[in-house]
This record gives sequence, structure tokens and C-alpha cells, in this order.
Amino acid sequence: MTARLPALVVGGGPAGAAAAIALARAGAQVHLLDRRSGPHDGVCGGFLGWDALAALGDLGVDAVALGARPIRRLRLVADGRHLELPLPHVAAGLSRRTLDEALMARAARAGAVVQRGRAVRAADPAARSIRFDDGGQLAGDALFLATGKHELRGLARDLTGRREPPCVGFRATLPGSADLTGVIEMHLFDGGYAGLLLQEDGTANLCLSVARDRLSDGVPALMQAIMAEAPHLARRMAGKMPPSFEAIAGVPYGWRAAASVPGLFRIGDQGAVIASLAGDGIAIALHSGTSAAQAYLRGGPQAAMGWQDQWRRRSRRPLAIAEALRHGAAGPWGRGLLMRLLGLMPGLGVQAALLTRISAPRTGGRKSASRSAHRPG
Repeated sequence: MTARLPALVVGGGPAGAAAAIALARAGAQVHLLDRRSGPHDGVCGGFLGWDALAALGDLGVDAVALGARPIRRLRLVADGRHLELPLPHVAAGLSRRTLDEALMARAARAGAVVQRGRAVRAADPAARSIRFDDGGQLAGDALFLATGKHELRGLARDLTGRREPPCVGFRATLPGSADLTGVIEMHLFDGGYAGLLLQEDGTANLCLSVARDRLSDGVPALMQAIMAEAPHLARRMAGKMPPSFEAIAGVPYGWRAAASVPGLFRIGDQGAVIASLAGDGIAIALHSGTSAAQAYLRGGPQAAMGWQDQWRRRSRRPLAIAEALRHGAAGPWGRGLLMRLLGLMPGLGVQAALLTRISAPRTGGRKSASRSAHRPG
């Protein structure tokens, strides 16, 4: 017989941990399950926008105390041209390894049951049940799906009708450089882009997003081609591939969950996938996890459908703007126009950064949430 719990959160990244913290602080029973047994780096992430920093503070996580490095400027590099633009507010660089560990520890302190090294093999959305690799099963009155860009059998994202194949993401660690202090550096090239920022330990986090059709000759050939197109990035990489890459395929930028069923909350990248060029991925994960938990606390499992519809509507414009920027930067004509416009009107960069944010509505603090907590049964 499958054990049934009030709330199950599958995935210990920012979205899942945020949901677990919000639920536990309000007195709800919640189990947080993560497939990794220990600290690890995510393929995407590292950039914490001002909205992400505020959301972390609301959850009781101090990014500065964790060593996050302040970022005040965006440096764009494309086709031999450099631009530096101010960010609307102070952002920060912090490794996913450090961030995810801090969030899961906060969830445990709040009262969530955190289980690590539990790989979920499949899920049944109707029963809100999950099955582990070892054959064990659990079910919940509510299931919060927070597996990031990884699909879960039985709950895979519906990509029907997409005109563009999903992209591929890579991450590597490079030696740090003093001229990256206070900067996030974006390199634009055909079919993709790369981002560099300093992490808390002084190393540089390198994330790349590339169109799948550029991988036809393999990763080494792709990296050689990118270094030829982006010589400044090649210098950052000392003209050679990093010794190791983390990679993930099938990143459907611009995708939003169309619908849900009672008790199923799709959060983080399982609810909406914004292009990492916009730098809002972590904030979206935190806000979606927190607001989904608040919806459950107010209305129970039945609130999932209304919350998912609201999240889809709220994410439409930011994702559309991020997609327009991504597609525009992917070709030489669009990159040239983008660089000329930003050179003439730097304020456009500030507006673009603000328009790609999805802020979560404030529904009261910890005390009010506790009073309205939904307790199944």
C-alpha cells in the first residue's frame, strides 16, 4: 500500500526548496525529495537578480552571508564589440552548489522532512503518487513538481506544436579574473550565448546555451567554432575546452505549463522556462515555489488548477520579451541592431531587464500564512 502524505515536493533546487520552506513555516507537513545525495552544481544558475535576492531574504536565506559577489553591470560582447550597461539594481553571483545547500538546510530547519539520494523514476498525476528507483512509492494530497529542466516519466512537459527544437545547456568552471568583479559578462554568437560571473570562491561560472542544430559535429567541434566566433570568450577559456562540462539537453525556452489537475503544482522550470539570457531563472523558481505553496495553504489541493493558470498568465509577457531578445541575439543582423540600439540608448537595457521579471504577489508574512494554513483532514 502506498503511503500518503499531505505535501510532496519532488526536486531540491530553488523552486522545490522555496515551496518546502513556505509550507513548513506555515505548519504544513511536507516532504522534500532530491535525487542527489550531496552538494552539486546545477547546469544553469549562478546569477541572482535583485528580485531573487529579495525572495531569498523573505525565505530566511542571506546570500551575502553565503559569499555572494555583488554585480552592478552587464557587459555585452558580440562580433568584436563591447558594451557595459548598468543593472537596474544590485544583483549577485553565487554557485548553485552553495545556494541549493543553504535552501535545503533552511527547509529542514523550518520543519520539512528532507530526503536526499531518492531518485524518483515516475509519477502518476491522477493519484499524485511517485515511484522511486528502488521500487518504493509515496503519494501526497498535493504534489509540487520541481525537477527543473529534467523530465519525470508520467509528467513530462508537453512540447506539442513547438516550432523550435529545445536548446542544449553547458556549464563549466574557469579561473577567475579581476576584470569580472562586479560584472556579468554575456557573449553573443550564432545560435546561442555564454554568461560569465564570479562565484563566492573566486572562480568564474561559465554557462552556455546553444541551439541543438549546432551540435551536429559533437561538443569539441562546437566549442572550437564558438571560440572562433567569440575570441574574447576564447581568451577567457585560454583557447581550450575546460577539462569537464556539465550538460543538459532539451531546454524548451519560452515554454509554459498550459494546465494542471487538482493537487499538482508545476513550479520552477516545470511551470515556465525563461531564456537564461534574461537572468531571471532563479527568481522565477523562488517566486513560483513560494506562491504555489501559498495557494495550497489557502485553498488546499484544489487550488492547483487556478494557481497554474494564473502563473501561466503572469509569465506570458516576461517570457515573450526574453524570447524576442534570445532570437534577436542569435543572428548577426539582430546582434548588430541590438548592440547599436543599446550603445545609443543604454536605458533600453534597464527596461528590458525590468520587463523580463516575474514578481510574486505579497500575500502577508509568516504569521498570517500560519493562521490560514491548510491542513488536510
